[in-house]
Amino acid sequence: MNQVRVGVIGVGGRSSIVEYWHQPGGKSIVTGAADISLEALSKFRETVNPDAFVTTDYHELLSREDIDAVVILSPDYLHEEQAIAAFRAGKHVYCDKPLAITPEGCDRILDEWKQSGKHLMIGFNMRYMSMYQTMKEIIDSGVIGDIKAVWVRHFVGLGGYYYYHDWHGTRANTTSLLLQKASHDIDVIHWITGKYTRKVSAFGSLDYYGGNMPDDLYCPECDRQKTCPDVSLDRLTQCAFREEIDVEDNNMVIMELEGGIKASYLQCHFTPDYSRNYTFIGTKGRIENDDVNDKIHVKTRKSGSWHEMSDITYEMKKMPGTHSGADPRICEDFINLVLDNKQPLASPFDGRMSVAVGCAATESIRAGGKVVQIDQGKHRPATEHQEKLPI
Repeated sequence: MNQVRVGVIGVGGRSSIVEYWHQPGGKSIVTGAADISLEALSKFRETVNPDAFVTTDYHELLSREDIDAVVILSPDYLHEEQAIAAFRAGKHVYCDKPLAITPEGCDRILDEWKQSGKHLMIGFNMRYMSMYQTMKEIIDSGVIGDIKAVWVRHFVGLGGYYYYHDWHGTRANTTSLLLQKASHDIDVIHWITGKYTRKVSAFGSLDYYGGNMPDDLYCPECDRQKTCPDVSLDRLTQCAFREEIDVEDNNMVIMELEGGIKASYLQCHFTPDYSRNYTFIGTKGRIENDDVNDKIHVKTRKSGSWHEMSDITYEMKKMPGTHSGADPRICEDFINLVLDNKQPLASPFDGRMSVAVGCAATESIRAGGKVVQIDQGKHRPATEHQEKLPI
């Protein structure tokens, strides 16, 4: 094989990434798509490949011999079913995060993956952002010493627009937004520290969204358009204050990682701005990002060397492509995985672990903050050291 023929399951908002796989003269070409929306499929043909096979039944897509790999960009609760079906159909799989909405669902996917002999890649595109790759390289250089603390603040501006006007707002579809939204951040914490989370305690609540509005009320039809603080009229959006919404919009998670590293993650969906602020504190200093101004700041303790006289600020360069240049790079890595067995930056087990931590934190929240141990399951690679939890 010298060109990967790609099929897409789910051509909604996230499908803008598909353009990086459709390179007819290159190493990959998009030859088909499945979605329940005829309008979305029509737009896909207009913007990606007018000759592509399209269907409202993803099983028809999986049955085609001109599809080597599938990209799963559907809602979270469908990932498990569709990934398993894809492996059973003999396809390579790229699955957007989260891998599934339960650790058990992740394990079932990993079982099928290992039996299939095909490749599986998780859509952790933050690992491909220059901001976080730079932070990891600086930390790996030893400048701030051994990491002992991690603080992450996630301001989810437009949280209502992205998560409470559609299917994301219910537990049945997402478990909680500590999967859909925090799975990136949990994974970055694991990646940069090189350690997985052992146990969590968390608090959270639904403080702003949800309410007593009808579940079948849509913004374009609402008579409160001019006074609603979270109206969205540019698409067919459900009311963000409807009764069925039951996922927390304000979360605080405390984690203990292997090696005793302490980490905290704060997520709020009704902030006016959008930003992710990461701070890693080591035995020799700390590093903090500013993704609003594209800077990374390194501060070191006074050690009697050149560090005593200088701190460092890194100015990030602009990268071409969506998601700060991460999307074209992660898409290329999937094709290189299929063609050349070149391993990507994140493993399938990494995808499983971010879900396990998000689910454990959600369990803790809904049980009043109890400490929940993280079950790593059976799929951790044998080459990785697995710490024993105290009995």
